Amino acid sequence: MRQNRTLAIGDIHGCLMALDTLLDVVNPGSTDVLISLGDYVDRGPESCGVLERILGLMSQTRLFPLLGNHEVMMVGAWRDGIEEDWLAYGGAETLESYGRANGLGTIEDVPEHHWDFLTSHCVWHHEGPKHIFVHAGLEANVPLGEQDPLWLFWEKLRPEVAQPHVSGKIVVCGHTPQRSGLPLNLGHTVCIDTFVYGEDGWLTCLDVDSGQYWQANQRGELREGELEPPDHWHTPEL
Repeated sequence: MRQNRTLAIGDIHGCLMALDTLLDVVNPGSTDVLISLGDYVDRGPESCGVLERILGLMSQTRLFPLLGNHEVMMVGAWRDGIEEDWLAYGGAETLESYGRANGLGTIEDVPEHHWDFLTSHCVWHHEGPKHIFVHAGLEANVPLGEQDPLWLFWEKLRPEVAQPHVSGKIVVCGHTPQRSGLPLNLGHTVCIDTFVYGEDGWLTCLDVDSGQYWQANQRGELREGELEPPDHWHTPEL
């Protein structure tokens, strides 16, 4: 009998082929916990389809969907008016995915249940017994409940200065693309944004307890591996 798993999936960015391929092999069940790390939309071609697929997971597994900075921008465009920055960073592709047969999509074409998911179901972080899951990162000396949104959604991971969080728990994050296509393991922090929308990028799902991961790309290819030992070269001296 398969043990219950705690799974984390990295930034998807509208790459539905990679997501479907990955979920088919990982097959999260009703006793698994699945944390999606945000950035479901923008850059890739099928943001609308990705949100539908994520919504479907809510009845399949114990899903904790995090909010990413691209969802923050998308919701801001809906509430306050579209800004060119969002369109330039992938918003144009997102609206195109909502387009009807004879034209490009608009913000009005996004269905209500997608806005409800983004504004009512997505959370800023998730904490487990040994891990903290967040989109971008954490300020090391600040308790989880007091973190600035700048850190949660926007700050890039800088391995050369990254410090363990005060909780002592391992931080699992996305947001900082690993252009190598491989997860980055610093010991105290693991980044699984593996640049799925890039030409040679992959989407990663990590079993955080075993260290096993599965990856899929937009060509429908699969591969798997195990986390490398922590990269101590990047660990700052205390």
